[in-house]
Amino acid sequence: MLPQEKVEKKKEVAHKLAECVIYCNHCFSSCLEEEDVKMMKKCIRLDKDCAEVCQFTLGMLHRSPFVDGYLEMCIKVCEACAEECSKHQNEHCQECAKMCKECAEVCRNFREMFQK
Repeated sequence: MLPQEKVEKKKEVAHKLAECVIYCNHCFSSCLEEEDVKMMKKCIRLDKDCAEVCQFTLGMLHRSPFVDGYLEMCIKVCEACAEECSKHQNEHCQECAKMCKECAEVCRNFREMFQK
């Protein structure tokens, strides 16, 4: 893979991570406004975890030799968040679930590209 292709792939991952942070934080805030907040407890926790893990991974993407491990963790947390959010019919949860799935997929593809 040419250096420019690597840069473009990193840009794609960085963009998706940043998007996921935004969607998870929005879902987190919206869940706190729901009528039955207690029912949303697991969703709220995972939204916050996912936003923080994606933000951290974004920060490490361009400079850490441990980025593979960060991406692996990010994939797991995004998948867990997507699974929980998809259980709720609220629009913000459904949108968050979709974004988390996309983020996990982009991170997985990026990780696999460098493991070959």
